[in-house]
Amino acid sequence: MFETHFFTGIVDHPIDLDGLDQKLSNPDVGSQGWFYGVTRRTTSGKKTVSLSYQSHRAMADRHLRRLAEQAAEQFKLAGVVIVHRLGDVPVGEASVVVGCSSAHRSETFAALQWIMDTLKRDVPIWKREHFEDGATVWVHPEPVQAQQADSYAENQNTKERHL
Repeated sequence: MFETHFFTGIVDHPIDLDGLDQKLSNPDVGSQGWFYGVTRRTTSGKKTVSLSYQSHRAMADRHLRRLAEQAAEQFKLAGVVIVHRLGDVPVGEASVVVGCSSAHRSETFAALQWIMDTLKRDVPIWKREHFEDGATVWVHPEPVQAQQADSYAENQNTKERHL
C-alpha cells in the first residue's frame, strides 16, 4: 500500500493548474483523475458574466481537509487535491479543482464525484451568479433569496473580522 498525500487550500486568485499536477505524482499508482469546475457562459438561457464566492474561510479550510481525509479512506486513494477559489471567477476560469490518485481508475472516478457532491452540499462556501442583464442569484446548492444570502454572508464576514 502507499502513504496518502493531501493538498487542500482556499485561494483568492486564479488556481495554478500546472503546479497542482505534482501534488498527485506517485510512481505507485495507476490512475490520476482531475475535475475542474469552471464558470460557464450561460445558465438557464441567461448569459453569465461571472461567479463570485464567499466563505467562512477557517471552517471551509477545515472541511476541505476533512473531506480529503474521508475520501482517501473511503476510496483507498494515494493522493487528494482540493483547491477552491474565492472572489470573482470570470467565464472560462476554474473555481474549484479536485484531483485524486489511486491504484485503479474506478476508485479515482468514484472519489471525484463523491468529493464534488459532498463539497457543494457541506462546505461553507457560497456562490453568487452574476448575469449580463445585471441580475444576481445566490446558489448553494439550490437558489436562495438574495437578501437572505447577502445577510448571512455579511454576518459571517463581520464575525470573522472580530475573531
